[in-house]
Amino acid sequence: MTVTAPETAPKRRYAWLAANEDSEDFSLRYAAQSFRRWSPFSVASTALGGIAYLADFAIGASIVMLHGFSSAALAIGIAAVVIFLTGIPIATACARYGVDMDLLTRGAGFGYFGSTLTSLIYASFTVIFFSLEGSIMAQAFQLAFGLPLALGYLLTTLIVLPFVLFGMRALARMQVWTQPVWIAGLVLPFVVVLATHPEKFGQFTSFGGGLSLTGVGLGAGVALSLIGQIGEQADYLRFMPAKTEANRRAWWAAVIAAGPGWVVLGALKQLGGAFLAFCALGAIGQSAVLEPIAPYVEAVRPALGAVTLPLAALFVVVSQIKINTTNAYSGSLSFANFFSRVLHRHPGRAWYVLVNCGIALALMEFGAFAFLNNILGFYSNVAIAWIGAVVADLVICKPLGWSPPYVEFKRAYLYAVNPVGFGSMVLASVVSVVAYFGAFGEIAAAWSPFIALLLAMIAVPLMAKLTGGKYYLARPNLVSGPDSGATDLTLTHVCEVCQDPYELPDIVDCAHHGGAVCSLCCTLETSCGQVCQTSGPVLVQLTVRSV
Repeated sequence: MTVTAPETAPKRRYAWLAANEDSEDFSLRYAAQSFRRWSPFSVASTALGGIAYLADFAIGASIVMLHGFSSAALAIGIAAVVIFLTGIPIATACARYGVDMDLLTRGAGFGYFGSTLTSLIYASFTVIFFSLEGSIMAQAFQLAFGLPLALGYLLTTLIVLPFVLFGMRALARMQVWTQPVWIAGLVLPFVVVLATHPEKFGQFTSFGGGLSLTGVGLGAGVALSLIGQIGEQADYLRFMPAKTEANRRAWWAAVIAAGPGWVVLGALKQLGGAFLAFCALGAIGQSAVLEPIAPYVEAVRPALGAVTLPLAALFVVVSQIKINTTNAYSGSLSFANFFSRVLHRHPGRAWYVLVNCGIALALMEFGAFAFLNNILGFYSNVAIAWIGAVVADLVICKPLGWSPPYVEFKRAYLYAVNPVGFGSMVLASVVSVVAYFGAFGEIAAAWSPFIALLLAMIAVPLMAKLTGGKYYLARPNLVSGPDSGATDLTLTHVCEVCQDPYELPDIVDCAHHGGAVCSLCCTLETSCGQVCQTSGPVLVQLTVRSV
């Protein structure tokens, strides 16, 4: 029997932007089953639309120009394998549990405040790549229309806002509508070169001499900076429908393709961008070959003639809109997660879109594109330590029973800091950064991201075993945890604080309020302190509201 909640005034009212899930997209909480109305194919298509970025072209070109084809190809291949393998457990967990990368990190060994730092790491990833992609779009505007770079940076920032502010629904439509244009534009230069100068493909494989151990390591380090992309894929994968016997094959195909599978196309794009840069050598300056628009124009000019510039600019603009909407969307989620924990306030995800875009615009104006390799090489050391720690928990600790068998992200059940994941990430990133700056020699500096990955993967299970896993849960979750006995996680319950209905995985049994509270109200609470974490199981009557 359905019980109707009493009509009482809510203790907390959210701002309109935060309360409107059409734009909010469950930004700080579990993605409700009732909201996940897309098919596996639709979710995968939207997620893969976000990898249209052309920074891959610039990254591949810079690696090949510095280290030659042989070293670059091996470096890109090694990085792709690492990114693919680490992406599988993360994509699977986010799709299964309906959580984004931040919530997954909380429950995978970092604790509630421990994941605050990783929110900033992830937010910095979205900001860095927004600025790089925006720089590429501004370069296209300058080459095609003579628009000054400073104005181009501003235009590239403003152009994505209408899509990002309206969340998943608007993003899904935009990605589907623009996909044919992007695919046609992507393959065009390679078809033209194949038809006009097929010998270039063979010449490219001989560019730059033989293998170099240092070159492979440095190139792989730059390519590994893209490991954080799995977080952006997960921001879409959390909207996957529940896996059933009927959709099992489609579900797995979508999760693998849109999760770790993005890197297959990404690696090919890096090599493709390097190839176009190689073809353009001699026709344009050495620095210009690293800007994707210039080699692209040189490649397609024999086929397009007078319309080369505007059509090339159209391809670049479409590509950058597709990826920078994803960068801004994911960045808004990360900044919202960070500030909600630090300030106990949440005005709405849309405000953090402006924060993300504003910081990225500042980086563009300061010329971040010119320092591409240095930025990405350093960043990869920290990002891979974080990803490695999360993966180690998912693939080692959970199967061995050293951590909870599910992902617990709600504040009421978590310690502030779990030394297993957080401590391992700090250790791995500090050692690898020290190595990156040459403390352990030239080879170690080149391969420093792999030092971070290895240390994180070893330290996490070691710490989990030494601590007995006691810092994963502050108290049992008797509402929706594996010991709760709950059989229907789609049941909707009323939050004592905001008086809105939420599905069971988004509810905590709160000692401070003496009843059921949603995860976001729990996050924003300032007066309960450690009451919930130290009170033991709180048996409360969950009130059901018919909706």
